[in-house]
Amino acid sequence: MIHLIVNPQAGRGKKKKLYERALARLDARGLEYRVFQTHARGEAKELAGRACAAGCDVVAVGGDGTLHEVLNGFDHFDRCALGLIPMGTGNDFAAAAKIPEDPEKAVDLIADGTPQYTEFIQLPQGVRGMNAVGTGIDVEVLRRCRSNRLFRGKTGYLLSLIVSLIKFKNYELCARFNGKEVRYKTLIACLGNGDRFGGGIRICPEAKLGDGLLDFVAVDNVKKSRIIPAFIKLMKGRILEESFTRFERCEHLEVLPAKPLTVQVDGELYDGLPFVADVVKGKLRMYRG
Repeated sequence: MIHLIVNPQAGRGKKKKLYERALARLDARGLEYRVFQTHARGEAKELAGRACAAGCDVVAVGGDGTLHEVLNGFDHFDRCALGLIPMGTGNDFAAAAKIPEDPEKAVDLIADGTPQYTEFIQLPQGVRGMNAVGTGIDVEVLRRCRSNRLFRGKTGYLLSLIVSLIKFKNYELCARFNGKEVRYKTLIACLGNGDRFGGGIRICPEAKLGDGLLDFVAVDNVKKSRIIPAFIKLMKGRILEESFTRFERCEHLEVLPAKPLTVQVDGELYDGLPFVADVVKGKLRMYRG
């Protein structure tokens, strides 16, 4: 039995037809499933916990936010697997995991595939991340996105990013990884399991699922005169080519800011959450490409 945990947006507007196609494909493939729609923030986490307690596979139907909540409620890793039918705005982790956005193909991946061990990010206070953890300008961008009532989705994110870059300031922090301690004045410090965020912006272009490592990228002490070239490189997935970009692969990372900073995990904002992250491998089984 599969428990589908559905973001209600999947049953509205442009997503409604995709959602209906996914259900039709599930029926055509003869898969047993139950549908659970969320009605409030945090409910997907609770529903995932109940599904796992019943020994059922869990499939998130939505975007990175829905997947984030489901992962944080996931349990009984030895007998339950995780799936994703992408219906979000950006579907960043789906792209990294090679999960098709076509609903029929996404269902077929679950029906025909074998779940593979897939890393995730463990943070303090029981918080888990699937795709990316960061602090700095990405937090400012998300805040601007949520206050922008005129532009939504990828367009809203891109406009918020441009405004944030114009008003940017570097953040002082210390990062510990691989037995080293490095100080930065950084525009952004991002830890990627997937390779992108914000609807396709490849901030960690070398990240690969299955390698057992997380990619740490810091844009260090960038000057205003370099902002436009850096922006172009970022949009092309070539930010690592810039001389001010620092890149490391690690299993454990601690980011210690000079002053308290908000941390974003898969696009969700956490105040007061220490940026201390470990890769968890060989535990979560997920249907992916």
